[in-house]
Amino acid sequence: MHRSRTAALVTAALTLAVGAFALASGPDPAAAHGAAMTPGARTYLCWKDGLTGTGEIRPNNPACSAAVAQNGANSLYNWFSVLRSDAGGRTTGFIPDGKLCSGGNPNFSGYDAARNDWPVTHLTAGRSMEFRYSNWAHHPGTFYFYVTKDSWSPTRALAWSDLEEQPFLQVTNPPQSGAVGTNDGHYYFNGTLPSNKSGRHIIYSRWVRSDSQENFFGCSDVTFDGGNGEVTGIGSGNNPTPTPTNPTPTPTSPTPTPTGPTPTPTMPAGNCMAVYKVVSAWGGGFQGEVMIMNHSTRTYSGWTASWTWPSGQTINQVWNGTLSGSGSSVTVTNAAYNGSVAPEGTTTFGFTANVSGQNTLPTVTCTGR
Repeated sequence: MHRSRTAALVTAALTLAVGAFALASGPDPAAAHGAAMTPGARTYLCWKDGLTGTGEIRPNNPACSAAVAQNGANSLYNWFSVLRSDAGGRTTGFIPDGKLCSGGNPNFSGYDAARNDWPVTHLTAGRSMEFRYSNWAHHPGTFYFYVTKDSWSPTRALAWSDLEEQPFLQVTNPPQSGAVGTNDGHYYFNGTLPSNKSGRHIIYSRWVRSDSQENFFGCSDVTFDGGNGEVTGIGSGNNPTPTPTNPTPTPTSPTPTPTGPTPTPTMPAGNCMAVYKVVSAWGGGFQGEVMIMNHSTRTYSGWTASWTWPSGQTINQVWNGTLSGSGSSVTVTNAAYNGSVAPEGTTTFGFTANVSGQNTLPTVTCTGR
């Protein structure tokens, strides 16, 4: 995708104006664009489970905690980036058995664990419901959803042979609702859940982009028990009482009608993306980090990131960038040595700041020159 846009992401409240890229290092440093939200993928629900008011990720769920212990909190700051940039639609023989939930991406290997205590979404077999898939950046492609066979058990890591042979739902280029790259932004489409299913299962999703070789993968733990999308296993106390996280599924509408922003928002000018992250926090202050991503086809000679503090925060110090602005308005431009950013390249600057009370996160925008 080469349409102009400006984007910003905050990784605790995860508010992004248009798109975002993964912070995690490894063999697949490609764009991070989305994950299943309904029913929620493991990384998405573990992110929700671990959210704190300071912007740190501290999971309550034991399975989520174990995954973070293995892969680090970046795996949840980047819950939307379970991807392979070289997949090209390949499945069996490309993603090894036992590594389907991570897509074979080592940065998310902890989410392959065979456990029965992952956060779970409660569903009704055979019912029509609205599926949602996060769109941190908008791309054309096809979504595939599979369900596990009745012989599958949560005591073993998912293998290709555990899935029913054909997807129960396949959708190409669905509409979207909410601003691209925000917490609420998502693709949406109605689909009928598999019939004759009961008890624990995994709904396995693939998003195969048609404009690149990049594919996305995810495991959504579900139980077919007559539920309407309630989620248990997240939050303090792990939500012993199911708490719905999305509207009740609408079985009668073949074409969902979104509310709020137009399903296809107009992209703002620019191809720069800014990823805002709270690295650590302490009484009265915190350390933050912003990644600048060039998602255009030209090399930047410089960049500017801007935001407005929503709750009275003030910056003390900035490194790898030059600070300007006044009051609640912050502007950071590149240093002399990190202004050049190649297409699909990144650079990062950090800062420390004071905060009193709630550390509400800003929406960051950036531009490249």
